[in-house]
Amino acid sequence: MKQRILIVDDEESIVTLLKYNIDQAGYETDSAYTGTDALDKASSTAYDMIVLDVMLPEMDGMEVCKQLRQKQVETPILMLTAKDDELDKVLGLELGADDYLTKPFSPREVVARIKAILRRMTREPVEQDSPFIQIADLMIYPEQYEATIKGQSLTFTPKEFELLHYLSQNIGRVLSRDQLLSAVWNYDFVGDTRIVDVHVSHLREKIEPDTKKPVYIKTIRGLGYKMEEPK
Repeated sequence: MKQRILIVDDEESIVTLLKYNIDQAGYETDSAYTGTDALDKASSTAYDMIVLDVMLPEMDGMEVCKQLRQKQVETPILMLTAKDDELDKVLGLELGADDYLTKPFSPREVVARIKAILRRMTREPVEQDSPFIQIADLMIYPEQYEATIKGQSLTFTPKEFELLHYLSQNIGRVLSRDQLLSAVWNYDFVGDTRIVDVHVSHLREKIEPDTKKPVYIKTIRGLGYKMEEPK
């Protein structure tokens, strides 16, 4: 079965261009031209990915992303923005987007980003003796993309989980932001290390008893981050 991708943009020419290239890459596409329509479709239909423009009528892409995450819709979101502004990019990531591209962009680049994100999402069927990682009260199940804290299920975006998993695989090791960018975002994000900080902040909100005094993910000033076993 083909993976389904929702394309959201108010410019029909861009939707047509993206639809053609994404269809040619072997995916099935659907489209929406307003934020309200995008929110309705993404809330009621199971898509494998959403390509979401920021500037939309009725409701902008940032608000669509925010409301989808509030509804626990964790479909990967690739944001499209006409503004080459780091604050816009960071805001999108803070609201739960997984990636972004700045217009103008090449349709080939959009397809490449889609493939990279969906490739990371592809998982083998889970076996009952599937391995897990335990760090104090935190249980991580890599094959299921699931984790619990004190037995309570946690909800992550795909990118948040990949970052958590990578940190847990390197427990006790200091990892620089550039190392994390290379390992978790496996393409060029030169200079955008704030992306790592945003996602670490999201993880702390979900796993730390006190985000102001983290015990799982420690900041190593001037170097990066380190995951530790709480004492």
